[in-house]
Amino acid sequence: MVSTKQLEEANVFSLIVKFSGPAVVGMLVMSIYNIVDRVFIGRSVGPLGIAGIAVGYPLMMIIMAVTMLVGIGATSLISIRLGEKRIEEAERVMGSAATLLVVISLALTVAGLLFLTPLLRLFAASDNILPYGREYMTIILFGTVFQVFSFGVNNFIRAEGNPKTAMFTMLIGAVLNLILDPIFIFVLGLGVAGAAWATIISQAVSALWVLSYFLRGSSLLKFRRANLRPDLALTTDIVSVGAASFFKQLVTSIILIILNNSLLFYGGDIAVSGMGVIHSIFTLLLMPVFGISQGVQPIIGYNYGARQFDRVKQALYQAILLATAIVVIGFIGIVLFAEPFIRLFNSDAELVAIGAAGLRTFLALLPILGFQIIGANYFQAVGKPRQAVFLNLSRQVLLLIPALLILPRFYGLRGIWLAGPVADTGSSIITAAWLLLEIRYLKRSEPLPLLEPQYEN
Repeated sequence: MVSTKQLEEANVFSLIVKFSGPAVVGMLVMSIYNIVDRVFIGRSVGPLGIAGIAVGYPLMMIIMAVTMLVGIGATSLISIRLGEKRIEEAERVMGSAATLLVVISLALTVAGLLFLTPLLRLFAASDNILPYGREYMTIILFGTVFQVFSFGVNNFIRAEGNPKTAMFTMLIGAVLNLILDPIFIFVLGLGVAGAAWATIISQAVSALWVLSYFLRGSSLLKFRRANLRPDLALTTDIVSVGAASFFKQLVTSIILIILNNSLLFYGGDIAVSGMGVIHSIFTLLLMPVFGISQGVQPIIGYNYGARQFDRVKQALYQAILLATAIVVIGFIGIVLFAEPFIRLFNSDAELVAIGAAGLRTFLALLPILGFQIIGANYFQAVGKPRQAVFLNLSRQVLLLIPALLILPRFYGLRGIWLAGPVADTGSSIITAAWLLLEIRYLKRSEPLPLLEPQYEN
């Protein structure tokens, strides 16, 4: 049986490293194999192949949004219930969430296949790009259930205090994808279809690994048949807490739609390809931050449930510092090596010129994103969905979408790139204000010294 005692007694920084380290490695490997997909496709098919994946990405973000609605929402509740020593309740949350993930994934597959062509048109697929987008996404949609189940349920493993096992889930899929990609794309000559087949086969193996972890009896939490029937009250709680991640990913999809259409209008097919490359690099740089956010979530959630507020603050501060250090290093790499990064995907001169300019401008304020992401996700970890939703959406809805709609009218393609730093600045200021209020609340709620713990309502 896995002990959760370390969450309330071990050194906070060592816990962050222990829990976040595997998550960071797993997320990095995950983003690397997404990049490898585009590198192989760029070198075998060309810029239009990259654009084909780029126009399918909003649909993949919608699938991920629904996965996070259930998976992340349930993970937060599980961490809090474990902190409260309510293991049976945690198992009920996990069982309901697992069933919801399977049902939702099947519905997404059917809907996606029925409306794939109009969706890709909506996502800015030109006549040149559409065939590549259809070929790739048709195969990806058939593997939706594997993606949803492996990612969603894997979070439950981390929530019960086993980050290394959760990391192996991502590593297994990522490494297998790296092996299959060149075989399917180059050896078998399947192009974008080969990349898609490599992806869904890898996700299927990851899903089987996750399932085997809970079935072989080594887990703290157990899947019990009585808990697999979705409970309306629990479903409501899961959806409420997971709403922040859901809307964040959904808005990300909407932004990609606006972004792709603006790029197609102001820069043509090659600009869409360029953003596909930029998004891959951006994702790679942010994945370690998301890994830290995932790793610190059970630490914050458990100690918040146990009312150990001093440890909650320590975890928050140290996670922010660690995330900031990582994005600063990534920013330096972008400034110095933008052109070589773009050439990894394809050496087309126009793609390199557009991609390097966009990369440097769009990510000009990358160093402050570590604070914004960790700060916003803190509220989700402590089960405060309204604050979490607001902060997670502030960058995209309040700032980035208006900037994408307004700035290109004055600055053309450069205006699209400028929208990034404008949104990053505003959202970080808003997050800082909310966190200051929360920290004051935690200080007021700490137990009085030398007395029995007392808490304000």
